[in-house]
Amino acid sequence: MKRFIETLKNIYKIEDLRFRIGTTLFLLLIYRLGSFVSLPGIDPAQLENLQSQTADGLLGLINMFSGGAFAQASIFALGIMPYISASIVIQLMGIAVPYFQRLQKEGESGRRKINQITRYLTVVILIPQASAYLANLNMQLPDSAFAMSGIWFTLPSMVMLTAGSMFVLWLGERITDKGIGNGISLIIMIGIIANLPQAILQEFASRINQQGGGLVMFLVEFVILFFVFMASILLVQGTRKIPVQYAKRIVGNKQYGGVRQYIPLKVNAAGVMPIIFAQAIMMVPITLVGVANSENLRGVAAALTNITGFWYNFIQFLLVVAFTYFYTAITINPTQMAEDMKKNGGFIPGIKPGKKTVEYLDTIMSRITLPGSIFLGLVTILPAFAMLIGINQSFALFYGGTSLLILVGVVLDTLQQIESHLLMRHYDGLMKSGRIKGRSGGSM
Repeated sequence: MKRFIETLKNIYKIEDLRFRIGTTLFLLLIYRLGSFVSLPGIDPAQLENLQSQTADGLLGLINMFSGGAFAQASIFALGIMPYISASIVIQLMGIAVPYFQRLQKEGESGRRKINQITRYLTVVILIPQASAYLANLNMQLPDSAFAMSGIWFTLPSMVMLTAGSMFVLWLGERITDKGIGNGISLIIMIGIIANLPQAILQEFASRINQQGGGLVMFLVEFVILFFVFMASILLVQGTRKIPVQYAKRIVGNKQYGGVRQYIPLKVNAAGVMPIIFAQAIMMVPITLVGVANSENLRGVAAALTNITGFWYNFIQFLLVVAFTYFYTAITINPTQMAEDMKKNGGFIPGIKPGKKTVEYLDTIMSRITLPGSIFLGLVTILPAFAMLIGINQSFALFYGGTSLLILVGVVLDTLQQIESHLLMRHYDGLMKSGRIKGRSGGSM
């Protein structure tokens, strides 16, 4: 406790860090307040049907990602997920389309162009999602809940929903630039945390009302959650160290190299992004249900929105595994690593420099990514098993990657940035043993 208080004092002494943390908290507060601002023309007192609809199922998951804004018919109801969907499309284009490949090689100017294109694509995605959301509102709410109807309500509401999501994106970018941590990830995390107190209270109430050992079962659930939490930390921080021997070089009277160092390759180099990407894709069926008239399409979409069903969890598992490999491939570049080692006179013992080193690093990354991706996929679908044994959905979602790994990854990443600011200014960090291991990649 004494060390923690001393760390808080050190944070306060650093003006830049103090400003960044304050800015982050202020912008997150704006986001949370906006989540309770309902669309004009809707009576907030008549949202019971919408809130009961989002109490479970995939809509409950969407509501959690939006921090409850979805169930409040808020101007932020669509949240940040359309931007995530747009990012997936653009990153896939970066592999297949030469134009985007050139942009990726242009450095900062190329990155700005890609970000601008991603924003435009986000607007394109938001329009059908806003239409589907409003169609669902018209089905769920009574006519008396609307002060206006028809095009006079639909068009302004679509504009507001689109503008609301773009404003949330702007808040995330401002947090990244002016605050601490990754803004988009923090916004997703704060929406998840907002649901935690209510989820715990609901689970506690259901266990108290249960006859015969309800409270004991509640405590057992927390013990299991603790072990899943610790496993998630190990998954985020796990590494495989590759030895690199640096050749001895003598320049003038000074000797360089002649030492062995280690390259830490992360078991989960993709961080939490595979989960977020997979969730963004699994939310597409909701949009199809809202805009499609085909009964067959509605039936398929219904099967893919049952979060305890086989097909939903099977497809989500495969998506997480696939996106883990995809995001690892764009985060870790074995060719660049081999070139850097060669330039600095380094080599992996027993492996020839050049092409052989690239093949060796690629093989090692593939081997350690496989178990990491499988474990990530299993943790992602763990809430489905929790719900099948009777745990309330709101609380069960915190047993898996959808909530838990995002919380762990984002918190560790943010703490690592705070730690870096403290150590740069020669203050003690947050941990006695040294630096916090955050995510090396996987941020938006």
